[in-house]
Amino acid sequence: MEISRHRRLITPLLFMGLALLCVVLAIADMLVGTTHLSLAEVWAALCGRPYDAHHATIVLYMRLPKVVVAILSGVALSASGLQMQTLFRNPLAGPYVLGINAGASLGVALFTLVTPLLALSASWLLTVGITGMAWLGSALILLLVMALSRRIRNINTILIIGMMLSSAISAVVGILQYMGTEESLKAFVVWTMGSVSTVTVDQLMVLLPVVVVGSLFAIVVIKPLNMLLLGEGYARSMGLNVTRSRRLIFLSTTLLAGGVTAFCGPIGFIGLAMPHLARITFRTADHRVLMPASMLWGALSMVVCTLACDVVARQGVMLPVNTITSLLGIPVIIYVVLRNSHRQ
Repeated sequence: MEISRHRRLITPLLFMGLALLCVVLAIADMLVGTTHLSLAEVWAALCGRPYDAHHATIVLYMRLPKVVVAILSGVALSASGLQMQTLFRNPLAGPYVLGINAGASLGVALFTLVTPLLALSASWLLTVGITGMAWLGSALILLLVMALSRRIRNINTILIIGMMLSSAISAVVGILQYMGTEESLKAFVVWTMGSVSTVTVDQLMVLLPVVVVGSLFAIVVIKPLNMLLLGEGYARSMGLNVTRSRRLIFLSTTLLAGGVTAFCGPIGFIGLAMPHLARITFRTADHRVLMPASMLWGALSMVVCTLACDVVARQGVMLPVNTITSLLGIPVIIYVVLRNSHRQ
């Protein structure tokens, strides 16, 4: 009883502490860049009373969108990763386990290979094409997985099929890379490195509602996720429509992970590591706590990664965001694997 009361007290404090830290780091990220801006100048620009029009442009159209995209991508990937880990009852499942990442990569690979052949060299058309094809590839994989889930009752079979689809698509992407030109290959490789700074304000207006809708679906399935903790057989005995819940989870994951991948490229380890970090810090398996905690940890981690990239960029070295997310996520995964091995 005393332990339960202690946890009820500490949980709100953890949420407030993480949220405050995320806000502080987000503001710090808007201060960092090639152009030095003070806190007063950033605040004035955000309030609509900038000291300088050029500074307002930097804050409102470059740094603020980048921070918002980082937060949205962290929320989306962490929520989708938590759903996949619970659904498949696999601690190493991530947001891309269904093949969403592979589908998006195939779409981008097809576009970057065809673009030079059709002489489509306009940068805005290239950006729209990459985003659209990535989303189309993710959506096609979703439709295929949902069609298979109607016929297959065993969730582990769906997991294996998703892994095989990813391997097959990766082989096709490898062939396309081998056939592509030097410029198309460079465009594809840059996309695979991931970036939150290339998303424009107009694209953000599309990404934002996609993440909001996907997050709402993730909140709707919190109760089914709690029931699925003990397996689908138990969930069915409790009256859960497992097939319907699967579809909602798949749809949420595709909207969240597919949307982020389309605009930012494949960002690794955030969706895999942050749900575990939420479990470690909040010490619970209840998704009513884990879902918002994972989202908050995801947002915080992506802001940290973006800030780290910006700090390094001031030294004249540009790092892709995936390098930082890997350095941040891999220690968490190793810790989880070692802890689970000791329990066995």
